[in-house]
Amino acid sequence: MAGVSSAAVSGAGTPVAGPSGRDLFAEGLLEFLRPAVQQLDSHVHAVRESQVELREQIDNLATELCRINEDQKVALDLDPYVKKLLNARRRVVLVNNILQNAQERLRRLNHSVAKENIRRRAMLESGGYPSGSPSK
Repeated sequence: MAGVSSAAVSGAGTPVAGPSGRDLFAEGLLEFLRPAVQQLDSHVHAVRESQVELREQIDNLATELCRINEDQKVALDLDPYVKKLLNARRRVVLVNNILQNAQERLRRLNHSVAKENIRRRAMLESGGYPSGSPSK
């Protein structure tokens, strides 16, 4: 059975345009993964928004602590707390950058999947693959 093509053949022996099992599997897999990718993208976006809000809250709190420290007649040493807040802010910014990079990679992947899906549909509608690799 080696060398059997995946294209269907009509009763007259002419090839019939139609998706092969491999193409159907690939398209089904893409459609299966698309909702998960989109859901992951929306969750990453929500986390990035909350990270930005958290960073703003930390900045406001650090500013307020500095102002309180300057206004106090009793010398309270709030510098360690301000440093801890600034360190937490730095970590939040770092996590936000990581999430942003991951979201960009996810966006590019989603775009590539959509482009490949469109290309495959166009090839199927035009009557099959030309001689050569079906993946490029």
